[in-house]
Amino acid sequence: MAEFVGGFAAGHGPNIARHWTTLDPGTRDWIVDSYTELGRRVKALEPDVLVVQSNDHWVNFFLDNMPAFCIGIGDEHDGPPEPFMKPLFPHRTWPGHEALGRHVLDVALDSGFDPAYAQRLKLDHGICVPLWQMDIGPEIAVVPLFINLMEEPFPKPARCIRWGQMVRRAIESFPGELRVAMLGTGGLSHSIGEVTTGWIDEPFDDACIGMFRDASDDEFASELERRLKTTGNGSAELRNWLIVHAACGSRGFDLIDYRPVPEILIGCGLAEWKMAA
Repeated sequence: MAEFVGGFAAGHGPNIARHWTTLDPGTRDWIVDSYTELGRRVKALEPDVLVVQSNDHWVNFFLDNMPAFCIGIGDEHDGPPEPFMKPLFPHRTWPGHEALGRHVLDVALDSGFDPAYAQRLKLDHGICVPLWQMDIGPEIAVVPLFINLMEEPFPKPARCIRWGQMVRRAIESFPGELRVAMLGTGGLSHSIGEVTTGWIDEPFDDACIGMFRDASDDEFASELERRLKTTGNGSAELRNWLIVHAACGSRGFDLIDYRPVPEILIGCGLAEWKMAA
């Protein structure tokens, strides 16, 4: 059977790539140091597959077709189409893992979810910025999981917790010798395309970091739903972190680093969930 070896999360702000050559040197150094440490921790677990929980950014989906959840079940996916990514991200394709993706789909359907699925997806900056900064290459296959966080209605936090728990069950019931880790991308707080664009809500970020450490699932779901109504729209991406948190049993949170970074418009966090022996 497959082994679930660990869970991680990281910000995926596109301006990390878009402004990489002009960022303040101190900001660049912090990004390099933080993401290198995250990558070191992921690679130390020697995963064969990385299940990446992220959200699309009008690359695969638009208003004429906006699934709440989508599972990538193909053996190959395309690299990022954004022009600002192409000079920095050398991989035009990335290996998927068809068998694991299909198994997650089957378990999702058996668990009362009705996700979309795709044989081939475009891995936009939401997935590829962290992979690039973590120095992870295509020797680790990716099973992409997308959640709609672009146009409301969004899945409720409580639903995201159940989705994360389902993904854990799917990984551990896969009938093959695989080491599988999860990565949730996005957040923390930010505001994009609103009158508050550039706002980093540090009290929101601090509260969420605290809840990852000690809140029950019910408390976290209720409080996050309340707080998301009064912060920037990009903060909805905390759902990706919450999904990994739930997959890891809602415990073991270890904040690697956090910094509000106005240059890239986000409260940028990186974390690991320590798995019990």
